[in-house]
Amino acid sequence: MGLPVLLIHGLFMAGDAWFMNSASQSLGFILADQGFDVWVGNVRGTHWSHGHVSLSVKNKEFWDWSWQELALYDLAEMIRYVNKITKAKIFVVGHSQGTIMSLAAFTKPDIVDMVKAAALLCPISYLDHITSDFVLGLVKIRLDEVILALGIHQLNFKSNMGTQIMDMMCDGHIHCDIWLSAITGKNCCFNDSRIDFYLEYEPHPSSSKNLHHLFQMIRKGSFAMYDYGMWKNLMRYNQPKPPVFDISQIPTSLPLWMGYGGNDALADAIDVQHTLKGLKSKPDLLYIEEYGHIDFLLEYKGKNRCL
Repeated sequence: MGLPVLLIHGLFMAGDAWFMNSASQSLGFILADQGFDVWVGNVRGTHWSHGHVSLSVKNKEFWDWSWQELALYDLAEMIRYVNKITKAKIFVVGHSQGTIMSLAAFTKPDIVDMVKAAALLCPISYLDHITSDFVLGLVKIRLDEVILALGIHQLNFKSNMGTQIMDMMCDGHIHCDIWLSAITGKNCCFNDSRIDFYLEYEPHPSSSKNLHHLFQMIRKGSFAMYDYGMWKNLMRYNQPKPPVFDISQIPTSLPLWMGYGGNDALADAIDVQHTLKGLKSKPDLLYIEEYGHIDFLLEYKGKNRCL
């Protein structure tokens, strides 16, 4: 068996995102064909991860989490499990939210000690320079806070209402790739003729609290734990403000590789540079000017560009 690789997906995606194109165009297949032992993560809330010992997806408590829990519990346990089964240090590959989770988890010595190296696609630990007008508009009207105030805990675009919204957005008058570009930045190189196929699997659900945490990052410009407000922070963290994830604690002995694009409206180049300055190590970098946020994942010629 080859070296173990753990693939960690992004927001509103799941492990199936690594297999959306042909075997020669999908990273999951490519790594397997090259002899790696490929493990595919699915965080809580995705269609592949609805199980719970006592809760159902209808319970609001099931959705009481953000990427903080995904990093410190879900990803940490995935790494422990793969390490236990394979008895080897593992390679971690993350995309978008998967990089937030990875960077946060790697600040914990007991977790990072089980990791051999990491590749971060569209790396995010800071979000205050995003250029997506669509997302910034939602942040401005505080949609995340409105959703929570309405008692909506699950964000599911495959629900009846979510499906109706998706159908209206992608009804042939305005192509889905235009909506996608409005959110993520212009993606140069993924096959838009496969959008209908992608939509058979994506998007996956996430929690309203997770969206709120991401929007907190945009507003505050910090890479910190979830902000519950001063009094609840005191009870949970013993301090009035949420603790920050200090990425300078990631050991220099961990090899890091980062790929990012000039058209990415979510992992903006300025924010990537902020992340790089916070690290003590110097990751290997790949910058592709024409790439948007989805290209590193779904680009049909990505094997030639990135491997």
